[in-house]
Amino acid sequence: MDIVDLRVTEEHKNERIDKFLSTYNEEWSRTQVQQWIKEGIVKVNETEVKTNYKCQIDDHIVIHIPEPEPLDVVAEEMDLDIYYEDEDVLVVNKPKGMVVHPAPGHMSGTLVNGLMAHCKDLSGINGVLRPGIVHRIDKDTSGLLMVAKNDLAHESLVDQLVNKTVTRRYKAIVHGSIPHDNGTINAPIGRDKTDRQSMTVTNVSSKEAVTHFRVLERFHDYTFVECQLETGRTHQIRVHMKYIGFPLVGDPKYGPKKTLQINGQALHAGILGFIHPRTKEYLEFEAPLPNDFEEVLKEIRLKSQL
Repeated sequence: MDIVDLRVTEEHKNERIDKFLSTYNEEWSRTQVQQWIKEGIVKVNETEVKTNYKCQIDDHIVIHIPEPEPLDVVAEEMDLDIYYEDEDVLVVNKPKGMVVHPAPGHMSGTLVNGLMAHCKDLSGINGVLRPGIVHRIDKDTSGLLMVAKNDLAHESLVDQLVNKTVTRRYKAIVHGSIPHDNGTINAPIGRDKTDRQSMTVTNVSSKEAVTHFRVLERFHDYTFVECQLETGRTHQIRVHMKYIGFPLVGDPKYGPKKTLQINGQALHAGILGFIHPRTKEYLEFEAPLPNDFEEVLKEIRLKSQL
């Protein structure tokens, strides 16, 4: 059982406790928080409260988060695109359209299902639903992921992510012609108050987010860019590029509705580099652009020549 202990600051005065807690940790849904409150595992100043309780400055909130119920994640044979594998780590090129890990109501067809069939030894730190998963990319983003095959490797890779020493470079196509050749977006990201399924740049219940970008090709109405992550927030590149006025082509959540024909955002995690947990050698891998991304890029190039 995990115990979360926190204090309410002035910016959250008079905010409903269910809303406050669901924005405090992006992994907690508001429905889940409400259930915790009803079950009495959330206490404010050592007292149980209702879901509509209004937080006050210096309220002492303690949450006794129960252990997740074990779920049966079935191993499924898949044709995984493995770029590297040894006794400690595995690097896989995830195709667009594949979810990284199972969730209640969506327990099959994920990368984890395939990994469990491919190798039986995955780290257990992230629990039964996310064995071996150190970081993730969105369903409709393709590209490279590192997977831990034991807990020591997992801890090493997570430390590298925290210390910002992992190389993560993405290729993307965005709407608009970016006038400068490179730049850095340093803007905190948190849950969108009006849409719980979306993230946004905000100073409320947000986390530091830094994205570096450089222009690879510039067209009349589009730009082909490379983005390098310094942090790894949910939807970070998608949110940051929208924030500076250049949303990703095909992005159903953050981009315009009228866009080029591509199934999901034009975003590919093409380069991944990290220090091997055991040998301490720096490893770097590169995956080529998927076919649909290449086709859209060709279409843009042809149109720009007319």
